[in-house]
Amino acid sequence: MMQSLFTFLKFALVGLGGVVIDFSITWLIKEKIKWSPYIANASGFLVAASVNWYLNRIWSFESQNQDILMEYSNFIGVALLGLLINTSILFLSIKRLNLNFYLAKTLAIGITTIWNFLANYFYTFSG
Repeated sequence: MMQSLFTFLKFALVGLGGVVIDFSITWLIKEKIKWSPYIANASGFLVAASVNWYLNRIWSFESQNQDILMEYSNFIGVALLGLLINTSILFLSIKRLNLNFYLAKTLAIGITTIWNFLANYFYTFSG
């Protein structure tokens, strides 16, 4: 139990770095390039997911899996399902709850973090 909590705390710290990357990329694409907020959100999310895989692999989960491509693919698969969850929450929070885009994005990240940890703990890095 304590090991799982420690792993989650490391995962959360990596995730905080991912949030900075995610928000930065999202802001750049949405505010400066003027693309759709949903394209910006997806772009920020996917760049952050790739960085998070690497950091989680070497630090949070200390993976020794030799099949790096399969592990990365599994992580990105989990992240893509997380992206669907994230974007759905973002859309509903903006359209139904009338939340500010960045407040809605923060809510979406929080909920998606729980999904990502559990899926990666029990699937991607379970071996």
